Amino acid sequence: MSMSSRAFNMLAVMAVLWCAGCGNLPGRPMPSDIPIDPDNVSDFKVLFGTNCSGCHGANGKNGAALPIADPLYLAIADDARIRKVVTNGIPGTSMAAFAQSAGGMLTEKQVDVIVRGLRDHYAKPNVLAGSVAPPYAATESGDAKRGATVYQTFCASCHGADGKGTPKGSSIVDGSFLALLTDQELRTLVIVGRPDLGAPDWRNNVPGRPMSSQEISDVVAWLAAQRPSFPGSPYLNAAESTGEHP
Repeated sequence: MSMSSRAFNMLAVMAVLWCAGCGNLPGRPMPSDIPIDPDNVSDFKVLFGTNCSGCHGANGKNGAALPIADPLYLAIADDARIRKVVTNGIPGTSMAAFAQSAGGMLTEKQVDVIVRGLRDHYAKPNVLAGSVAPPYAATESGDAKRGATVYQTFCASCHGADGKGTPKGSSIVDGSFLALLTDQELRTLVIVGRPDLGAPDWRNNVPGRPMSSQEISDVVAWLAAQRPSFPGSPYLNAAESTGEHP
């Protein structure tokens, strides 16, 4: 082998070795540093933490909104209902639409990951313990007058005779609170309670006396009747009492 051939081969070997070491050069991004296309994120914990935990809590509970990691909630709300809410949100409330088809950020596959992940992580097959839960959606009309009596029977001990709260429970007739929830959300809260806040479900407001579906519909009608026409208007009552209107 000539001198020039040996020199060329040596240079080739050195080039290969130099290139092989490029992957460890200071400042070179590692594979984990390369951002992932948001549409391709498929990890449930990442999707839930980014899109849901702000309102529902880091683990689906202890947030401002309904705890969706509650096994009882998952027992009464089927996948189709949960998917619809995640996809389209709940108009007129703080629950926004999250699917791209409705103006959100998530693909249909990512919505499915969240729905499936909620059930895989938090559902419990024996949560009803032999009880038959009231239907998620009302199958009968509620009556506000009857609901006032139902409220006194099942709710007043914690929320007060007028619903304005006691040391055991907050006000549930607050105008802003009622304005943020639909009648369906109120029904869901009555059925599943708020276990993260110590509020019992429909079976345990009165020991040994679960609420019927009709009673739940009636108390929801009573609560809805307390919802103000103009929530958040601090001077509305004052204007009405003086007869002054803008």
